[in-house]
Amino acid sequence: MAMAIRAFLLLFVLFLSSMKPSFSLYEDQVGLMDWHQKYIGKVKQAVFHTQKTGRKRVVVSTEENVIASLDLRHGDIFWRHVLGSDDAIDGIDIALGKYVITLSSNGSILRAWNLPDGQMVWESSLQGIKPSKSISSVPANLKVDKDNVILVFGKGGLHAVSSIDGEVLWKKDFVAESVEVQQIFQPLGSDVVYAVGSDASSQFHVYQINVKNGELLRHNAATFPGGFSGELVLVSTDILVGLDSATRSNLVTINFRDGEISFQQTYVSNLVGDSSGTAALLPSKLPGIFAIKTNALVIFIRVTSEGKLELVGKINDPAVFSDALLISEGHQVFALLQHGDGKIHLSVKPVHDWSSDLLKESTVMDQQWGLVHKIFINNYIRTDRSNGFRALIVMEDHSLLLLQQGEIVWRREDGLASIVDVTTSELPVEKDGVSVAKVEENLFEWLKGHMLKLKGTLMLASPEDVAAIQGMRLKSSEKSKMTRDHNGFRKLLIVLTRAGKLFALHTGDGRVVWSLLLPLLRNSEACENPTGLNIYQWQIPHHHAMDENPSVLIVGRCGRSSNAPAVLSFVDTYTGKEINSFRLTHSVVQVIPLPITDSTEQRLHLIIDVDHHAYLYPRTSEAISRFQLEFSNVYWYSVDRDNGFIKGHVLKGNCIQKLADEFCYDSKDIWSIVFPSDSEKIIAAVTRKLNEVVHTQAKVIDQDVMYKYVSKNLLFVATVPPKASGEIGTATPEESWLVVYLIDTVTGRVLHRMTHHGSQGPVHAVFSENWVVYHYFNLRAHRYEMSVVEIYDQSRADNKDVLKLVLGKHNLTSPISSYSRPEIVTKSQSYFFTHSVKAIAVTSTAKGITSKHLLIGTIGDQVLSLDKRYLDPRRSVNPTQAEREEGIIPLTDSLPIIPQSYVTHALMVEGLRGIVTIPAKLESTALVFVHGVDLFYTRIAPSRTYDSLTDDFSYALLLITIVALIGAIFVTWVLSENKELRDKWR
Repeated sequence: MAMAIRAFLLLFVLFLSSMKPSFSLYEDQVGLMDWHQKYIGKVKQAVFHTQKTGRKRVVVSTEENVIASLDLRHGDIFWRHVLGSDDAIDGIDIALGKYVITLSSNGSILRAWNLPDGQMVWESSLQGIKPSKSISSVPANLKVDKDNVILVFGKGGLHAVSSIDGEVLWKKDFVAESVEVQQIFQPLGSDVVYAVGSDASSQFHVYQINVKNGELLRHNAATFPGGFSGELVLVSTDILVGLDSATRSNLVTINFRDGEISFQQTYVSNLVGDSSGTAALLPSKLPGIFAIKTNALVIFIRVTSEGKLELVGKINDPAVFSDALLISEGHQVFALLQHGDGKIHLSVKPVHDWSSDLLKESTVMDQQWGLVHKIFINNYIRTDRSNGFRALIVMEDHSLLLLQQGEIVWRREDGLASIVDVTTSELPVEKDGVSVAKVEENLFEWLKGHMLKLKGTLMLASPEDVAAIQGMRLKSSEKSKMTRDHNGFRKLLIVLTRAGKLFALHTGDGRVVWSLLLPLLRNSEACENPTGLNIYQWQIPHHHAMDENPSVLIVGRCGRSSNAPAVLSFVDTYTGKEINSFRLTHSVVQVIPLPITDSTEQRLHLIIDVDHHAYLYPRTSEAISRFQLEFSNVYWYSVDRDNGFIKGHVLKGNCIQKLADEFCYDSKDIWSIVFPSDSEKIIAAVTRKLNEVVHTQAKVIDQDVMYKYVSKNLLFVATVPPKASGEIGTATPEESWLVVYLIDTVTGRVLHRMTHHGSQGPVHAVFSENWVVYHYFNLRAHRYEMSVVEIYDQSRADNKDVLKLVLGKHNLTSPISSYSRPEIVTKSQSYFFTHSVKAIAVTSTAKGITSKHLLIGTIGDQVLSLDKRYLDPRRSVNPTQAEREEGIIPLTDSLPIIPQSYVTHALMVEGLRGIVTIPAKLESTALVFVHGVDLFYTRIAPSRTYDSLTDDFSYALLLITIVALIGAIFVTWVLSENKELRDKWR
C-alpha cells in the first residue's frame, strides 16, 4: 500500500509539473477593475505645426490651463502639461520651428517647451507691480545679435526675451505713464516695435521702441472724447478700430501713420442700415478686415488704406471665423463657418476677395454637440499640388473635432475635463427571457464581431482588427453589461460638466452611455451666462418596479450672481432624455433634499432663494399633504463666508407676498453665530453625507462601551484671522491661528471649540459618523498637519441597569432631540503629514460595517488610501495589551505614507478636483471615482474582500485539488480493502 501511495503521489507531481506555469497580473494592472481617461479641456488657442518630416501635430492651450500636443491623424495626445488652477495660459506660439512658447500667470511667466517631447527648455519670470493685459508676440525674423527675440507685454511693462535661454534682454516700463497697452506689433523688416493703448483720461498713446536696446524713439498721444469701449482691433500696421464708450454705436478708426494720430468716426447704422441693439467688436486677426456683431448678424467691414470703411458682407449669427492663414507669399485666407439645416457649412475665402471660395463644404453635426465656438484652420498640399484645408473646431459642449474633406476625422469629448457635480444611478434589472446580447447589439454588429474573431483565429487580423477584437471582448465582458449585477459594481455615473452637458458613464469601462446638452443651460437671450450647479436624485423607483426608470434633477441658474433666476431640468437616467424643465422666476442659493417621497417615489425638495423663501418641488397637492406632516421638523442653515456669520432657519408659513403660490413658504431665523471680522474669517464648512449609513452607535473603548454622538445636524467650521486667509506665508506664526468648531445646526449650540496656534489654511476636512478629520499647515513646525476630533454621547454611557432597559425606563430608549442639551465628551489628536492636499473623502459601504479609509488627493494628483486607525485619538507610544487587542496602533508623530496604498497606483489624475465614493452591494467593497482634467475609477476593499472570493482566485487549482483528493481517497480505499482481504486469508 505504501508503494502504491508513493507511486500515486509521484504521478500527481509529474502531472502538475507537466502543466505550463502561468504568471498573471492583478486585474487592476490590466484595466479590468479600474480605468483612467485623459482629457485636456476646452481649447481656446491652437497652433499647427506640420513639418515635412515627422508626425503632423497641433499644439493647443485650454481653459483648464493645459498645454498639449495632439496628433492630427487620430487626435491622440503626444504630450501634455497641466499648469495648475492659478497659472492660466495667456498665449501660445511656436518659435524657431522647435519651441512651444507659453505666456501664463497674467503675463508673469514665459516658458519654452521642446516641441517633439514637451520637455521644458527654459522658464523666465517677468517682474512687475501692476496687473495689466498680457500680450505675447513671436516675430518670424526679429533678431538681436543673432538671437531671435520674443516680445511680451505683462505686469505693466514690455519685455524683449531671448528665445534661446529666456533671458530678458531689455524692458520698457509703462507704469509711470498709467497706459493700458492694447496691442504690440513689429512691421515686417523694421527694427521698431509699436506699443499702442489708452489711459484713464481717454488719451490714445503710440510708442515707438528700438527693438535692439529698448530705447524709446518716439511717443505720440491724442485725446478722444469719451474714450473707447472694450479692446482695440489692429487691422493694419498703422490703423486700429474701436467702439466709442458712450453709445457703442460709433466705429472709431485710429490712424497713426508717421506718428500722427487721427480719429475718424462712422455710425454703424450708416454701414449696415437700420440696426437695433448694441454693437460688439469681435476679436479678429484678419489684415484689413474686422467684424462686428449686431442683432442677429455678423458684419465684416474692410478698412481701406485711406482709413475709409467698406461693407464686405453680412452673415446670420451664429457664425464663427478663423484668423488669417498665410498659404503663399502675399496670399492669405480665412475660414468662415455657419449653421443651417442641421449642418455646419464651412467655406475658406481669400482675405482680399470675399466673393470667391477656395473651399465650400457641408457636414452633418450631432445636435447634442451644440454650436461651434471656435475654429482654427491649417492647409496641406494635395497630390495634385493644390491646397487642401483642415479645420480644428471647438464645440459648445467643449468637445474638439477635426474636419477634413467634409468628414469628421476624429472627435475628443473634452467636456469631461470640467465636471462640476457627480451622482450615480442603478442600471436596469435583467429580465428573464431577454438576452442582453440582443438588447445591446444588432444583427450586423453580431456578424461583424464573429468575422473579426474568425480572422483573429486564422491569424489574418490587422493591428486595427486586433484592437477592435480587444474592444469587443471588453465590451462583452461581464463588467460592461447594461444590467445590474448582484454585487452592485455596475452602475451609471451621472456627471454634469461646466458646459451644461450631462453624461452617463458606465463604471465597467468608463464609456459614455449617453449624453445630453441641457437646453436650459445653453447661452441665449432668455438665459445669459447659464451655470450648472448640482445634480440630485429625483426619482428612485423600487427595485420591483421593472417598468419605471430613475431620474435626476439638475439645478442651475441664468447668470453668475446668486440672485439670478433658477432653472430646473429632469432627466431619465436610462435613456438620457429630458422629461421636463422649468425656468423659474426666483433664484436658488440652496437645495434641500427631504427624506420624503410621494406615491410615484419622487423625492421632495426645498429650493431656497436669496431672500430665504422656500419653494417645494414637485408642485403637486400630494407633495403638500406629505410635506405638512414634517413641516415642523424642517431646519436648515446658511453660511456667509464673506460677512462671517452662520444662521439657522426654520419654516414659518406660506409666503405672505405670494399668496397665490401655495408651494412657497416664508422662513425665520432661529439662531445666528457672528464671528468677529478682525480676528476670524470662515475658510471651511463641512457636514456629514445625508445618505451615510452607521452600522452601530456603540464602540468599545478601554473594555467599556461608549456611544458615538451621531447626528446629521453637526457642522464643522474652521476660521483663521483675515491676514492669514491668503497663501501660506502671508502671516507669521504669532499672527495666525486656526479655530475649529463643531456646531449643532438646529439649535446653534457650539458643542466643541479648539484653537491651533501658529497654524494656517487652506483647510480640507471630511466628516463621517462621529468624527471629523481636517488638514492644515503648521507655521511653527513648517509642516502640514492632520487632526482628528471624535465626539461621544456621555449621557447614554450608563447602560448597566438591565431592569430599566427591560421596563423601558432606561435612557437608551428615550428619543434623541437636538433641543435636549447633550452630555458629550471629545477626544482629539494631531499628526504631521507629508503632503499638501487637494481633496479628502472617506470610503462608504452599504451597511457601514467595513472599516473606514480616508482617500486623500495629494498635490501630486494621486489618491492615497489611509486607514482611519492611524488617525485614532487614543493612539499612545506604548499601548496597553487591551488597547492592542482593540487594534490601537502605537503612536508616531507622522502619518505613514505607504507606496502600496495609492489607489491610483502609478497613474496621475491631472488637475484633481474631487473624490466621490459610492457603496456597492457587496459590503466589503467601495467604488471610487476621481475627477479633474482626467478621470479615474476603481474599486477598493478597506478590510479586504472578507465576504467574497478575490477576482484572481484560481478555480482551476481548486478543482484539481478536489479531483486529486477524491482520487487519493479512492486509491487508499482500494488499497485498504485489499490489505484487509489479505489479512483475512492469513
